[in-house]
Formats: sequence, C-alpha cells, structure tokens
Amino acid sequence: MRYNMVMSRGYNRGMDKLLTPSDYQVLAELRQHIRQFLHFSEQAARAVGLEPRQHQLMLALKGLPKEARPRIGELAERLKIQHHSAVELTNRLVAGGYVRRQRGKEDQREVLLSLTPKGEKILRELTLHHREELQLQGPALVASLKRAMQLGKDAKEGEPRIHSKKTET
Repeated sequence: MRYNMVMSRGYNRGMDKLLTPSDYQVLAELRQHIRQFLHFSEQAARAVGLEPRQHQLMLALKGLPKEARPRIGELAERLKIQHHSAVELTNRLVAGGYVRRQRGKEDQREVLLSLTPKGEKILRELTLHHREELQLQGPALVASLKRAMQLGKDAKEGEPRIHSKKTET
C-alpha cells in the first residue's frame, strides 16, 4: 500500500534512470543490516515475555515528545497500525500490568496511557540491551546507510547498467 501511495504521488520520476548491480547490492545490504537489528529487537522482547509490537508501543509511549498526548490514536499513528490494533495491544499491556489507562483531567472522555513501574522497569532493561546491540551493529548499519545514500551520486564508469522501467499494474 505504501508503495502505491509513493508511486501515485509522483515519486516515480526518474524510474528510467540507469541502475547498476551494485545499486541493488547496496540496498540489499542495508535491508539486511536493518533486518538483523529488528530480529535482535524481536528476540529481546520475546525473552522478557512481550510480543515485539507490545515493546514497540511501550517505547513509542515513553518516547513521545512532551507536546504529544499519550492517547491510543497518537500511538497508532506513530506505529503505523490501525486504531483497533493499538487498542488490542494496549489491552494486553494493561492486563499484563505494563501500562495503565487514565481519564484526562480537562476532558473526562479522553483516555491517556502511561507506563506502570513494571512497564518502566522492563522497558529500561530492553532499552539498555538495545543500546548495547547498537554499539555492536551500529557502525555496519551506519556504513550501509551512507553507501545507500550515495546511490546514483557515485556511478562507477564501465559498470554495466540496468534499465529500470515503470510497469503497469
């Protein structure tokens, strides 16, 4: 769906540009490094009894900017999930004692979320593990990202070119 939105907004300009085999290799390498870190993150969450999306919701909640209201709709938007999915994640986190719901002070219809002490403790533990893992994986990830950002800027002479064409769907 995101691809269709991007393509319909005119981001397909330049699709007739030439691509080299190394362009594909660089992007594949970047995705592999991202996926490696995400795999670590998923495993770390499961190791403490959380599903990865539950961890993501807790992190999004804790990491909200001060001006953002800690509501389910805000978290759903940040996680790029449907509202009802965020409700279900929240329900499971509340049942597990990681998150609590509170009514807004000015507007009693508003439901605000916060981490419980148990949620704070487990999120801190996970965040410390993630920080350690980033110390290990970060340099390779950053290097891959830098190479990917240079795509098209440093076309090498003599490298075979592959034409990328728009396809009709």
